[in-house]
Amino acid sequence: MPRDATLLWALRSPCAFACPHCYFGTIEEHKPAPPNEVGVLSHLSRNDLPPRALKAFARTLAGSPIERVVIVGGEPLDWPPTLEVIELIKEADCQVVIATNGIPLTRPPVARRLIALGVDGVSVSLDSADAQTNDRLRPSRSGRFGYDDVLAGIRALLEVRGDRHTPRVGIYTVVMRQRPQEITDMAHLADELGVDYYVPQPISLTPDHKLFKELTHRREDVQAVAEQLDRLYDEPGRLALPDPSYARRFIAAISTQESGHVPDCFGGARLFFIQPDGSVWDCPSDRRIAATAPERQRTIRDGDARTLFATRPACTDCSLFSRDCVNMWPLVLDMPRLLNPGASR
Repeated sequence: MPRDATLLWALRSPCAFACPHCYFGTIEEHKPAPPNEVGVLSHLSRNDLPPRALKAFARTLAGSPIERVVIVGGEPLDWPPTLEVIELIKEADCQVVIATNGIPLTRPPVARRLIALGVDGVSVSLDSADAQTNDRLRPSRSGRFGYDDVLAGIRALLEVRGDRHTPRVGIYTVVMRQRPQEITDMAHLADELGVDYYVPQPISLTPDHKLFKELTHRREDVQAVAEQLDRLYDEPGRLALPDPSYARRFIAAISTQESGHVPDCFGGARLFFIQPDGSVWDCPSDRRIAATAPERQRTIRDGDARTLFATRPACTDCSLFSRDCVNMWPLVLDMPRLLNPGASR
């Protein structure tokens, strides 16, 4: 059984930030009206699987097709069982990449534990190279944390890593329509900080989102974004970036709100998405989730990765390409490059 699949695994979702564009939605909007639609995420953890169920599933990853597990939240490192789950995943001989807001990295025991566990990559979210702008886009829920703390967390992890090759450390940036310059500004900041890789990604909001008109790219924004992406890939630097074809997908995605066509899509073949409640989907695309027939809905509850992912189809054409698909390529096809100590743009 080949091990070539990536598992995007969303664990418990509380987070120190209250980003209004978060794909989990906001606590404020979900408290009075908790979402009950299939596949819709929420920071309210009413149906999250308990730690024992997560650990039981993690133990079945050995001998499964899963090569790499990308752990996301919310903020997974604020939930103590996450480190225990990571340990089990590493024991199953899988790569582990963890996505974080960076604040937990300021706690020395967390940074040291990630090193000790042999985590392969740490991707930190930061949406602006300007402190005030970032903190407006990513406001702290308590008012205690912000841009400076995120940078402190990155520096702390790099310091603890020392001259080791792992974990590779990167920055992910959500690019919004008013600020195309963040594509290159964030790359310069990432280079100054000494991180290893950088991935800008287009914001993806549903048309009924209250910030859709303000933040979502339109066709008239394409030229400014394309110019910034060209600069990013043309400038010499040591940062590892996604394959240049990523820039073309970025532009294709923001050029329309209609679904696009992807030949040989890896969703459901080499990529799977697990929600905190244990639901398993071919990928995190809201359009693909909505198109999943009820009889094809699965869960990791009492499940075994060796059988759950055993009968994978070949990559097939998909007609549901959209903005929330774009950053799946770095997770699946580009991650070996981003985690390679010798890689650069």
